[in-house]
Amino acid sequence: MLLSRYPLFQKAYLVNDLEESVQAWSRLYGAGPFKMTPHHKTDTFMYRGTDTEADVSYAFGYLGDMMIQFIQQHDDKPSIYRDMFRRGEQGYHHVGILVHDFEAEYQRLLDMGYVAACRLYADQVDAAYFDTRAVNGCFTEIHGDPPNILKAFATWKRAHDLWRPGDSPFFKS
Repeated sequence: MLLSRYPLFQKAYLVNDLEESVQAWSRLYGAGPFKMTPHHKTDTFMYRGTDTEADVSYAFGYLGDMMIQFIQQHDDKPSIYRDMFRRGEQGYHHVGILVHDFEAEYQRLLDMGYVAACRLYADQVDAAYFDTRAVNGCFTEIHGDPPNILKAFATWKRAHDLWRPGDSPFFKS
């Protein structure tokens, strides 16, 4: 079974400055507004067999039906992000897929021969990054779809649908 039954819902970029990236994408593409998550912490985190968690901040927003995620890593710890980019570098990092049966999809990707480079649990949701760079030039994230996450994503999408040029590019709770 292929992951194609799940549409890509997210494109993610490692950036050097979250606020600058949010403002630039808002001006250029009309993306946003973006929900900022500074210095995100997880409940559990495994990166390539270790429980080392890098200091990262996120910004989440929409461009049409696609979620755009910006990631800023504040330290030089080994991470899923430093696998592709050194400090000062930035670029396209991963695609995200929402999956209903996380464990089945996790096992399916392992069975297909892909390496689970990172697995985490935060905000009542499982997520994992698989190294699919040989296929798509980036990582693939599978992300569980519990009701609390779907509600948050719907709120951010609705804010995007109502957003107009000149509005703040930052999400207001």
